[in-house]
Amino acid sequence: MNFLRNFLASFLGSLTALIFIISLGFILIAGIASVATFDKNILQGEIPSNSILNLDLDKDVYDNIPVTQEFEEILGFSPEIIKFLDLINAIELAGDNKDIKGINLKTQSPKMGWSQALTIRKSLQKFKDKGKFIYSYGDFFSQKGYYLASVSDSIFLNPLGNVELRGLGAEVLYYKKLQKKYGFKMEVVRHGKYKSAVEPYLDDKMSDANKNQIKSLLNSIWEGIGNQIKLSRKISSENFNEIVDNLDATFPENAFRNNIIDGIVSKTQYKYNLKRILGIKSDEKLSNVSYLQIKNSYNYNKGTRNQIAIVYAQGPIIYGEGNESNIGQELFSKTIRKIKNNKRIKAVVLRIDSPGGVALSSEIIWDELIELKKEKPLVVSMGNVAASGGYYLSTVADKVFANDFTITGSIGVFAMVPNITEFSKRIGINAEQVETNKNSIFYTPFEKPTQKFRSNVKESIENIYEIFKKRVSDGRNISMDEVEVLAQGRVWSGEQALKNGLVDMEGDIKDAINAAAELADLGNDFNITSHPKIEPKINDILSVIIPFNSSMSEFLKLSDLDLVIKSISSKEKKPIIFASQTFNLDIR
Repeated sequence: MNFLRNFLASFLGSLTALIFIISLGFILIAGIASVATFDKNILQGEIPSNSILNLDLDKDVYDNIPVTQEFEEILGFSPEIIKFLDLINAIELAGDNKDIKGINLKTQSPKMGWSQALTIRKSLQKFKDKGKFIYSYGDFFSQKGYYLASVSDSIFLNPLGNVELRGLGAEVLYYKKLQKKYGFKMEVVRHGKYKSAVEPYLDDKMSDANKNQIKSLLNSIWEGIGNQIKLSRKISSENFNEIVDNLDATFPENAFRNNIIDGIVSKTQYKYNLKRILGIKSDEKLSNVSYLQIKNSYNYNKGTRNQIAIVYAQGPIIYGEGNESNIGQELFSKTIRKIKNNKRIKAVVLRIDSPGGVALSSEIIWDELIELKKEKPLVVSMGNVAASGGYYLSTVADKVFANDFTITGSIGVFAMVPNITEFSKRIGINAEQVETNKNSIFYTPFEKPTQKFRSNVKESIENIYEIFKKRVSDGRNISMDEVEVLAQGRVWSGEQALKNGLVDMEGDIKDAINAAAELADLGNDFNITSHPKIEPKINDILSVIIPFNSSMSEFLKLSDLDLVIKSISSKEKKPIIFASQTFNLDIR
């Protein structure tokens, strides 16, 4: 038995070492290739004249690309992914290049938020304003895809395609009857009539307050979308509303008749149209340039020692370490302190794309940002969402930028814990408690929460809510009474937030970078660095390289089984209090 154990240990150890060496080789190769690509400025005389930029936006667009996904892309294990700022810079660079005459735009079903889509569309409009053309072709267009395509000079659709243009909607599921049916429920304590992340657990239908705020948010964003489409396509408000309400853009013939598209053609015919606008013969080959060719060529004065740090805060706010996909106070506190002590970094842009999360973590990160701001200018750029805990972090900034389609606000607090009392009875579980004092247990999912528990949590929530409002009041220089009117968990579009004084300016991440440079008196003499800097762990690398890694990893960690058992058997005695977006609203 010992022999077998030793053999397996030796075998697995050797295998792991081998995989690590291979992985390291891949990393080195990838790193070398990356440096070579970065140094090779292909825009200096290497683009043929009369070229066209092929821009395929049917990709995953990230503010900050996780290391593992970057690694997957390098190895060819995942489709191309796009970094948001790289894309904006690439469009700008293409617009300034005399050899690139136009853009061939593909936006059938883009994978990005509405706020990102707005910024990209503005960048495309700036490209057009430089005297260049944009042509779009789609086998079909989703609503977001058509919104982006509508900036084009001409839009073409496959004869069997369709255009989705129907207005914005949101759907929220409610679980009260489900909880009752199966004997479990979420015990909720909240503050604010709009704090409706928890509403689905309390009722079977949407409250009037929640319905009103969602309606207001959707109307604000849809008005912006509609106005831009109407302007680009030269459609009156009356006709546009009729087209949307009657779904008159769905079929190609109707879409063409209503000026939603400019032509119904095959992809081959579309290519002939591109050649015609470039003035080349039908049998000549198009000179195509890809986004990948130019994305690394944008130059932020790479020789300078002056740096502006972009800190990407994306994902939910959690208590713990955190990574590129969520915001943990440990990683972000370390990152902020390093930036504060780095003499080369002269200013900071905090890019927030977060629905919020744990209130305690938000406060810890806020405190670190306060100390950072004492040393360096701090500007916030809001992405798709900067709500609740995400908004909490923005209150520190010297300036806050949001675009019209950003979802923000949600100044409110709630706590939620599971109660499986009825369910446990149904399956024959009876929990008995022994205490030294009357509140020793305080909370268990197997018993109904006591009044003392609820009042204690309520008091904590009220305290955090007052602190949250104070952060907003001090940061935005408005009275506590004014904050209360804007708070109670209500969400706002970026346009509404600007009118209400919750943000300073309409703008995107590049506007925030320029503002940070101005505050630090840098002019154009600066470079950009991205944070937090996270190196891939061996398990991350293995998960990319070895398809069976998940099962192997579990096998390798069998010695830690006791830790797993301890984790499962332990019970959290204190509810986690959230400063979180009212709902993960899927606007479609």
